[in-house]
Amino acid sequence: MLPPAIARLADTLATMPGVVAVVLGGSRALGTASQGSDWDLGVYYRGRLDTSALTPYGTVHPPGSWGRIMNGGAWLQVEDTKVDVLLRDLDAVEHWSARAQEGEFEIDALLGYVAGVPTYSLMAERAIARLIHGTLPEVSTYPSKLAESAARRWRFCSDFTLTYARMQAAKGDVVGTAGQAAKAVLEAAHARACASRRWVLNEKGLVDAAGLSRVQPSFTAIPREADGLVAWIDRMRSDLDRE
Repeated sequence: MLPPAIARLADTLATMPGVVAVVLGGSRALGTASQGSDWDLGVYYRGRLDTSALTPYGTVHPPGSWGRIMNGGAWLQVEDTKVDVLLRDLDAVEHWSARAQEGEFEIDALLGYVAGVPTYSLMAERAIARLIHGTLPEVSTYPSKLAESAARRWRFCSDFTLTYARMQAAKGDVVGTAGQAAKAVLEAAHARACASRRWVLNEKGLVDAAGLSRVQPSFTAIPREADGLVAWIDRMRSDLDRE
């Protein structure tokens, strides 16, 4: 059951011209929310979306302002509750979901992401979302073709990124090395999640969920000299290769 204020907002979202469905997403939909977790409401639309009904609640980022995958939305304060409203173009969702069924996807750079956002994340959102208003096709299983191709691709990305990180390390570039190392860890975590056919919504908690918690302490003591950085990357590669 939605709290009254969230239910009223969901009702408002459903009345916006162009809206096909409103869903509950994120940790609330997964059942993993804590006391202070915010609420994620997904708005699926087709064609032109009129967001004027949402304007009184706060600043709205219109469709396209956040990129082609994470389309747009708003971060709102509804009474005493934080609510993220996420806009999703249903044509794009259907396109990338069909591609995911065939094991095909792309990775977009997006603010707030280190390794990038895979286009199959739109299918992942649908898979875990709980419908509030409207209708949406269900996603019942994780595509086997995607599990194979995505795990393979993410592993390749992680290996390549670590190789590049080692080159940075040899130059004594601490920031460049650390940045590439973090990216490689997240890519390895994505690979593990795909191999186990587990949907990933974002990078939050991904490293631990993928069984790579052992890598976390490495980032609290990053060497400053080239030799130490190279050895650090080599140890990280060894850690990531462990089952």
